[in-house]
Amino acid sequence: MNRKLRMGMIGGGLNAFIGAIHRLAAIMDGQIELVCGCFSSHPEVSYSTGKTLFLPRNRVYTTWQEMIQSEALLPEGERMDLVSIVTPNHVHFGPAMMALEYGFHVVIDKPFTFTLDEALQLEKKVQETGLVLALTHTYAGYPAVKHARKMVAEGKLGTIRKIYVEYPQGWLSEKIEDTGHVQASWRTDPSRSGKAGCMGDIGTHAHHLAEYISGLKTTEICAELKTYVPGRLLDDDGAALLRFENGATGVLMASQIAAGEENNVKIRIYGEKGGLEWQQHEPNTLTLKWLDKPMEVFRTGTGFMNEAAKANTRTPGGHPEGYLEAFGNIYRNFALTVMAKMDGREPHPEWLDFPGVEDGIRGMRFIETVVKAGYDHTTKWVKFE
Repeated sequence: MNRKLRMGMIGGGLNAFIGAIHRLAAIMDGQIELVCGCFSSHPEVSYSTGKTLFLPRNRVYTTWQEMIQSEALLPEGERMDLVSIVTPNHVHFGPAMMALEYGFHVVIDKPFTFTLDEALQLEKKVQETGLVLALTHTYAGYPAVKHARKMVAEGKLGTIRKIYVEYPQGWLSEKIEDTGHVQASWRTDPSRSGKAGCMGDIGTHAHHLAEYISGLKTTEICAELKTYVPGRLLDDDGAALLRFENGATGVLMASQIAAGEENNVKIRIYGEKGGLEWQQHEPNTLTLKWLDKPMEVFRTGTGFMNEAAKANTRTPGGHPEGYLEAFGNIYRNFALTVMAKMDGREPHPEWLDFPGVEDGIRGMRFIETVVKAGYDHTTKWVKFE
């Protein structure tokens, strides 16, 4: 291809939390351009957002249905190639399914869908169409995380025995959903967020990170979910014991009432020969601890990082890369994969390293399982199925 991919966006109006981040991530590597959007269910917000982003008025739509149908009628040289869906959870499935039906590739924010059944329907549609779908589990995009994943896959740590992963936040320590806070209002509403609050929002991130780095799939969960803030309708805190397919065990903690915490994602993985540790507050550092030699510290951008990390690094060592760059890696790898497929070429293996449909289904199964385990205390362990 000798042009950029053309992207439409559903959701992500001017005051939305994640829309601007998606737009920055999408354009970071010069592979994608925004050409249209339905940025809000309120037409005036959609139009004002489109105007601010210098989009033609006729490429700003009042409903996502209108956008997908209208774009499909445009000449091949003008219409969008892909849709980025950055809406609340209950408005993931409809736009994604319709976009696939009309031949558009899809990027979608996590969790994948509102229900597991919807996730399975999208999987079937992606298989039928051969289109590409990416899921923005951001933390998989960090170079140090990719370095860790490859080390584990190569057996450098030996057989994995133990995984600890945690994601504490404090922003929901008070009942701010009653103050008009837009993000809090929908994330704590079962009709828009789904059956899980904290565990659906950030627990899925923690779970994905554990499976992504370790390469292991969860088989059983024992959990406790709790709602600390009086009157809140969904969990705002939780912990789970995990069992993995190779016999390894793990502990997952996610909380949105950990007062004073921001997005303090942290993971530790231990094998027979050593362990690794990564924390988002120091995203360019990966620490390795060994049984038979001194501790090692790997830094993003240095020559000591493996090829998986180098392929997703933009700056020399000492120049920090963070959240936006990790987000950008997902969009770039997705875009390069889409371009290759549109040209009839096989994508390079490193381009295929982005979360997709299978990750989305794993996330929805995690929500189903952790909610069942967290509230049904008659059963100690619940199978991950």
